[in-house]
Amino acid sequence: MNQHLETIAAELNIKVGQAAATAALLGNGATVPFISRYRKEATGLLDETQVAAVRDRLGQLAELDKRREAIISSLTERDLLSPELKAALQAAASMTVLEDVYLPYRPKRRTRSLIAREKGLEPLARVLFFQENGIVQVEAFVNPEKEVHTVDEALAGARDIIAEWISEEAATRAELRRLFTIEAVITSSVVKKNEEAGVKFRDYFNWQEVAAKTPGHRLLAMFRGENEKVLTLSLRPPEEMALALLQRFHVKAKNEAGRQVTLAMDDSYKRLLAPSLENELRNALKERADQEAIRVFAENLRQLLLAPPMGQKRVMALDPGFRTGAKLVCLDGQGKLLHFNTIFPTLSEHKNREAGKTVKELCEEFKIEAIAIGNGTAGRETEAFVRALQLPHDVLITMVDESGASIYSASEVARAEFPDHDLTVRGAVSIGRRLQDPLAELVKLDPKAIGVGQYQHDVNQTALKKSLEDVVASCVNSVGVEVNTASLELLTYVAGLGPALAKNIIAHRNEHGPFASRRQLLKVPRLGAKAFEQCAGFLRIQGAKNPLDYSGVHPEQYAMVEQMGKDAGCMVVDLMQQESLRKQIDVRRYVSDSVGLPTLTDIMAELAKPGRDPRAVFAVFAFAEGVHSIEDLQPGMKLPGIVTNVTKFGAFVDIGVHQDGLVHISQLADRFVKDPAEVVKVRQPVMVRVLEIDLKRRRIALSLRDV
Repeated sequence: MNQHLETIAAELNIKVGQAAATAALLGNGATVPFISRYRKEATGLLDETQVAAVRDRLGQLAELDKRREAIISSLTERDLLSPELKAALQAAASMTVLEDVYLPYRPKRRTRSLIAREKGLEPLARVLFFQENGIVQVEAFVNPEKEVHTVDEALAGARDIIAEWISEEAATRAELRRLFTIEAVITSSVVKKNEEAGVKFRDYFNWQEVAAKTPGHRLLAMFRGENEKVLTLSLRPPEEMALALLQRFHVKAKNEAGRQVTLAMDDSYKRLLAPSLENELRNALKERADQEAIRVFAENLRQLLLAPPMGQKRVMALDPGFRTGAKLVCLDGQGKLLHFNTIFPTLSEHKNREAGKTVKELCEEFKIEAIAIGNGTAGRETEAFVRALQLPHDVLITMVDESGASIYSASEVARAEFPDHDLTVRGAVSIGRRLQDPLAELVKLDPKAIGVGQYQHDVNQTALKKSLEDVVASCVNSVGVEVNTASLELLTYVAGLGPALAKNIIAHRNEHGPFASRRQLLKVPRLGAKAFEQCAGFLRIQGAKNPLDYSGVHPEQYAMVEQMGKDAGCMVVDLMQQESLRKQIDVRRYVSDSVGLPTLTDIMAELAKPGRDPRAVFAVFAFAEGVHSIEDLQPGMKLPGIVTNVTKFGAFVDIGVHQDGLVHISQLADRFVKDPAEVVKVRQPVMVRVLEIDLKRRRIALSLRDV
């Protein structure tokens, strides 16, 4: 373990003590949000990303140890484990090196080399491989009884053995692997019979570039094209470079033995090494591209989940449609469904008037404060209809991204919430609630369904799921959760809970009424001291007798805060309400072995703004009037838009025409941009300029430059 901690510390550029403390906390069941928020002194201020990296690396190294033990056990059973081999296995610092060391001893199927050994040709192979004797008595190995009929057959068998030796030597593989990593060229060509069907991959029909420099999104595109049988790919360095490297390693003499080794070396590369190392390189490049795509997806998801909430306002939500009409729902400030209806504002003038009358009456009846309109089919037309009604100026009108709303409406979660309503009502409710609190509503969806990723279906699904769940948990815990109103899905992501305890909390809440204090959580079945320690600081109880129960101050520090109040001659609530009292407190007086300045600084910030929401302030956004479809666009137009997706090659922006436009990375700023995420975020309002419209392919090129 100590060796692993040193490895992790070096890789993450942290101290060994920080890695050790984090590993110990994780080993004792602490969660990433809890460690990064409430154990800053122990970890030396490691943030959430660093704590998660320690956790993930510990898991990877545990897998390495598991594989190492399995190999040692196999070798021991077969009586092949020498002290030198065991030392080499123990020293292997990666799975690749470990497998290279094990390769010569791995149980094999009946290879050409094994067949040659059965024919008694290994001694000949050894003599040739050493290349020491000018004359080799090959005839001595001709043996018809063993199906070696000629000298050529004997030499061929010996070369098969030598080829395998070369391919299994760890040093050779390591050097050749380095060559593949640096010099391999990815070559893509089209499968002629699928050329027409695979037109979306036409950029790669005749493509070549150095694999090490290929961006992840391009790799994933080519791999997808290959999987769909449109492209054929090759990932190899120039063959002459690889053979020259092998020659330096293995050809020692300019004699007949050396010539035979050269032939074996050539065969070893083409038949064994190149396919094996190309496959390794593919996996490494795929892993790199996956990590890049997952990082992009995760950051986009974070921005979407942390989008500004409008708050507890009474909302009318419209899920638009042409022929089927717009499903209308009215919600109270907590998102409770009060009324539902269907209106037809786009069918005829008569229906339009009827719909307008309905909207006005419902706005008055339910004292509607905001109208949320889904941005799907007929969204812009419905928005124009609502704006034309001349509702009171204090009624906010805005469009809401409805990505995934249809998936939610058909889910078990939605059926449990609204068993007596159909999919259209559930979808409209989801649109309205997204305006009130995006995080609380979006946690009900599989993160992949929200639609802010890049090649999300092509990447490693296990890694993607883990990363996205980490992001959701991070967002939920950074915002905090009101325990008396939170849904099962929201509570599930609170540190230390999970589905079972979340369900128990809701059952206890339903049976005994709202929680009056955090301490009452300990009465929830199976919620013990450890779970309480992990979750308590992230749960909020509005109106609790102890005002700290609505703050981010952890209950383990309540006594210290109360002591601060006594020392200042006031109550805790006075500290929270009066800045002058807080300024009297010298936090250095409260430093102890377990509590340092970082925690004390956090506590003072919480006292100043108890239960503060880290999300930005909500602002109403509106698309340009009169621009509803791609046909309405003209080059040079300047339009407001909302960033819907950020990728490594640019950002997609919704300008209200049912087709997102692309701002290429080169058009994001008047300076060089390495990463689009430096410039734009998902859900960010922007002003863009239309560069080009391709009506045939429904593509829009946009720019943020000179706007």
